[in-house]
Amino acid sequence: MSIDINDQYDKIFRYCYYKIRDRDIAEDLTQDTFLRFLESPHYRDIGKELHYLYTIAGNLCKDAFHRRTAEELDEKIADDKDYEDFILTNVALGNAIKNLPEEDKEIIILRYINDVPIGVLGELFGMSRFRMSRRIKGILRHLRQTLD
Repeated sequence: MSIDINDQYDKIFRYCYYKIRDRDIAEDLTQDTFLRFLESPHYRDIGKELHYLYTIAGNLCKDAFHRRTAEELDEKIADDKDYEDFILTNVALGNAIKNLPEEDKEIIILRYINDVPIGVLGELFGMSRFRMSRRIKGILRHLRQTLD
């Protein structure tokens, strides 16, 4: 196993936190992600650990999101001081990102919040590094047009 868990833990936590907007649940999902990764009988050490971690984390976040009712989610978001600060300072950008298609939103989160390299993103979404770079530029162009 070539992955340094300490280096990747914060990235996976930020990813889960961005998706769920609840620190406690994000911590639990991050721990579950690494437990499933370490205990997985299906994973073979082929050098794509980060991709596998994001896949596990994404699935756990989706499951957690579906378990929560819309009322609980709205309550948690309203109570989340960090989220309120983000909205107050970045209303237009936040709304523009929210209106992106789900896959584009994930690409932006992974690239600019978690600092995932373009090559890893390309592998994660099944495209070449060059194509992923063009995709990101297209998403950013769309965001700029939306904000203007």
